Amino acid sequence: MHRFWKNGYVKTILLAAIIIGGVVSFWFGLQAGLRTQYPLLTVASGSMIPTLNVGDLIAVQGITNYSEAKAGFWKSPDEGDIIVFHRPPQGGSDELIVHRAVSKTLGDDGLWYFRTQGDNNAYPDGWTVAQSLIVGKVVGKVPYLGYIPLTIRRPEGILLIVLLMVIIILAEYIPSVGKKQEQKPET
Repeated sequence: MHRFWKNGYVKTILLAAIIIGGVVSFWFGLQAGLRTQYPLLTVASGSMIPTLNVGDLIAVQGITNYSEAKAGFWKSPDEGDIIVFHRPPQGGSDELIVHRAVSKTLGDDGLWYFRTQGDNNAYPDGWTVAQSLIVGKVVGKVPYLGYIPLTIRRPEGILLIVLLMVIIILAEYIPSVGKKQEQKPET
């Protein structure tokens, strides 16, 4: 049994399992803690400049009480929450939009409806979004870190990842080939 734990392959597999388990636990922990399916997102457009820039990684917290969500004039950063929502009118769309809530109204159906606006948009271009389409509100950001997922989504990013993996594998394999050749006894 002692020999089993000294095996390099076993150690590598165990380390990989620990890393994968840690990442999965972290992700589900974030989802539970922030009460949303999308706790971390990347800003992909310039509609919220200067508040949020392309490539910012944003933390999103689910909204439990929509009546407490702030909405205000779009030029004042403190007056309205920045919300993340599914693009209307489809609602089922995978595209997520990040805009500021500039006004809200309580509908006859008992749901809150938010009018949204990008901080960088000079004219009213936002949507009216039902609370059922809202993912959450932005509670934090990390500049530039979002460029990693933005790059990976493009074909060039995938190629870069594949090349890095090949380089790492070769860097691990080539020194071991050199050691085997050195250890062979001469006949």
